[in-house]
Amino acid sequence: MLSPDDLPPLIGQSPEFLALLDRVSQVAPVERPVLVIGERGTGKELIAARLHFLSPRWAQAYVRVNCAALSEDLLESELFGHEAGAFTGARTRHAGRFERANGGTIFLDEIANASLRVQEKILRVVEYGEFERIGGEKTLKTDVRIAGATHADLPALARDGKFRADLLDRLAFEVIALPPLRARWEDIPILAQHFAQAMARELGRDRFAGFGMNAMRTLMQHDWPGNVREMKNAVERAVSRAIATEQDGPVDVIELNPFAHPWTPAPPQQPKDGAEDDSESAAAPAAAQSFGAQVSALERRLLEDALHQHGWHQGRAARALGLSYDQLRHYMRKHAIKRPAA
Repeated sequence: MLSPDDLPPLIGQSPEFLALLDRVSQVAPVERPVLVIGERGTGKELIAARLHFLSPRWAQAYVRVNCAALSEDLLESELFGHEAGAFTGARTRHAGRFERANGGTIFLDEIANASLRVQEKILRVVEYGEFERIGGEKTLKTDVRIAGATHADLPALARDGKFRADLLDRLAFEVIALPPLRARWEDIPILAQHFAQAMARELGRDRFAGFGMNAMRTLMQHDWPGNVREMKNAVERAVSRAIATEQDGPVDVIELNPFAHPWTPAPPQQPKDGAEDDSESAAAPAAAQSFGAQVSALERRLLEDALHQHGWHQGRAARALGLSYDQLRHYMRKHAIKRPAA
């Protein structure tokens, strides 16, 4: 049985991270379904486990299922079980995850990937606490708390008929949204140091010499679309390379793109119409830009608008944006925003 000691620690001290932990502590004792939403790599599984171990069910089973890892038939069998002879290869009775999670919590990771047929059966468990094994005629009872997780936009999927709206209504008793790493910039140095020290120990080193200014600048200025998971890989890669080359000093190089190499083909150059200029190219429609580029452009515009409106008084601009002074300064450095010369 999974215990809290089997889980990686939750690390951070940013206001966004501490607010998340407070919210989890408030939601955990209420025995109703919970949805944990957030971008990839933000730690949805860790938060779901924390919900379980802070709940009255903490001593009971905590059962995990990745709905994206199984086909529709296999997922149905894993969740609800099957009787012997229910299908080819079903030689014995199989108890499903809902049956094994009785009295505890079941974590349905990537729940948006469950088929509509499986969703209908999950809905019956939520509403009535009952289900049947595949090939069975007996109705079984179970008492489980469901925690679902996804990075998908479930309300949009429900509007498109790809996720049952009635199931979404039941599961969304509480919805916990995880902040991306770019919104927790104060936690980046803490997490990086933690991952680096753990990697150094794994490779037989007693200590980690730290990060140089160039490496820390890279860590702080990157947007981390893959969030904590991406940063963990980047930090561990940098530490392992430094140790392999017998580097004694601080790590000063963080490679963000491990696919980059000297033979990477250059992007094709688009023929330039003589009537077009660079300003038209820069004004390409947002739909043609990457998500990261659009977010970065929006951040810069909000910062510049607030600074202009408040006469470049950074304290007032920060309050208008709902940021701390340090957060505003971080974003100004990130976007190289400087007060224009008088």
